[in-house]
Amino acid sequence: MDSKDDTYPGIEDTLSLDRFGTYLVWAAGDRNGAVALYTLNTQLSESLYTPLHMLEVALRNRIHQVMGKVHGEGWFDMPEHQLNPVQADMLAKARADLAEKGKDETPGRMVASLTFGFWTAMLGKEYETLWQTTLKDIARREDGKGLRRKDFTKSLGASRTLRNRLAHHETVLHWDLPKHYGNIMQMTAWLSPVAAEWCRSCARFDELYPETGIPLAGPMEPAE
Repeated sequence: MDSKDDTYPGIEDTLSLDRFGTYLVWAAGDRNGAVALYTLNTQLSESLYTPLHMLEVALRNRIHQVMGKVHGEGWFDMPEHQLNPVQADMLAKARADLAEKGKDETPGRMVASLTFGFWTAMLGKEYETLWQTTLKDIARREDGKGLRRKDFTKSLGASRTLRNRLAHHETVLHWDLPKHYGNIMQMTAWLSPVAAEWCRSCARFDELYPETGIPLAGPMEPAE
């Protein structure tokens, strides 16, 4: 291919040859095709930010609302609600972050400062009993029926991994993105129907994802 026909000449030097090489393989060596795939990856990543944002906010606030009603607003400091060993460290880091910013520690600020990992840990197998007694009230099916803890965890872990990949600007085109988007929207609807409605009106995923899918010459790592 004549270099004058290349789109965005030299962009691979900025992206790094390793990063751009993934897309070049997927495009079967077609440089312009690789640029197009890289562009699509960033656009789809952007479109997934909105539903992932709402899922995280809805999950943490519903857990806090339900747990606070039963155990008080400082429920997260109770040892019985720190069954996953990493949660104590996450709480300490949240407190340190608030102190560094010169902000007073309040339950609301703690909830907002805790990472997505803390909230997904609250739905781990260690909390099956808590789910049965309290956490089950964070969400309902569309028909009003209750949910099992596993109804969340089977999709929530993958959504967290996807979120982390997007945060580090990694490739996701080889993932089954329509499936993950659907799972994110489903969990959000269980937590808050109005939040899901907002997502559907704002998110651009459906209009960006090609109807025919994304043909790749061959992924360089296992897809999710």
